[in-house]
Amino acid sequence: MARTVTAPPRRREPGEVFGAGFTMFADMLLMGLLTTLACLPVVTAPAAFAAASGTLRRAAETGTPADLGGFVRRLRARTTVRSLAAGLLLPLVAVVVLVDAALLRGDLPGAAVMAPALVLLTLGAAVTALRCTALPENNQLSLRAGLLRTLGDARGSALLLAAVILAGLLMWSTPLLVPLLPGPLAFAATVVDLRADD
Repeated sequence: MARTVTAPPRRREPGEVFGAGFTMFADMLLMGLLTTLACLPVVTAPAAFAAASGTLRRAAETGTPADLGGFVRRLRARTTVRSLAAGLLLPLVAVVVLVDAALLRGDLPGAAVMAPALVLLTLGAAVTALRCTALPENNQLSLRAGLLRTLGDARGSALLLAAVILAGLLMWSTPLLVPLLPGPLAFAATVVDLRADD
């Protein structure tokens, strides 16, 4: 009977809190907390997600753990007039969706058709926004580029849609996880974008 020899586990690098198998998981949780903190002013949300995605992309490409310094550098680089303007749109979109949802709960004609359309439109906007923030660092945040990636990579967009729905379910069922959810969303958007580039 042949004996299977397994490679010895990789030793932890200096500054690596978790073992090798948990490095990416730890990076994702760290990015979740940092992104949540950076999103508190609301207008910085696009830059925060772009910084998290860029940091996770670098970690995946180089194998080095994500760190606070790299996130902060990318956050500064991504905080531009364009990203702040996009951040200003977020509360406006949220208000429009909430008002429409409240109106659809009434006895308005066509509510049975408009309610699913509103849900699909909101999910599509979330996927496109995540695709925008996951663009490589040499690209500016661009709605056009995000939309082209969303439409041009249907399979990747479907995977990202599943991640958004799962995040929504977790937010609804376990509100304590909300501060960590931006990390998995940024991770999902980054992985989908890396997959599209292959």
